[in-house]
Amino acid sequence: MAPPSKYSPEFREEAVQIALRSSKTVTEVAREIGLNSETLRGWVKKYQNQPEPSADAELTLRERARLKELERRNRELEMENSFLKKAAAYFAKDHR
Repeated sequence: MAPPSKYSPEFREEAVQIALRSSKTVTEVAREIGLNSETLRGWVKKYQNQPEPSADAELTLRERARLKELERRNRELEMENSFLKKAAAYFAKDHR
């Protein structure tokens, strides 16, 4: 079992993005942010070897439930908004 990493996933992601966007070498970027160049090189390689997430990737059960809840809430808010627009138009017309 590997020991826990002393670098957070967020730090790793940011370091990889800096290395990929920079015109400098991985070694130069690693030196600037205080990392071993081979560590950063490994992170970059791992990032580049990850498959692109497909647009039609299956949602997890939790994601589907969350999506369904958000869609329901969106419909509810749209109905409330529609009602408020009609009420505002009614009162604007009626009380002039």
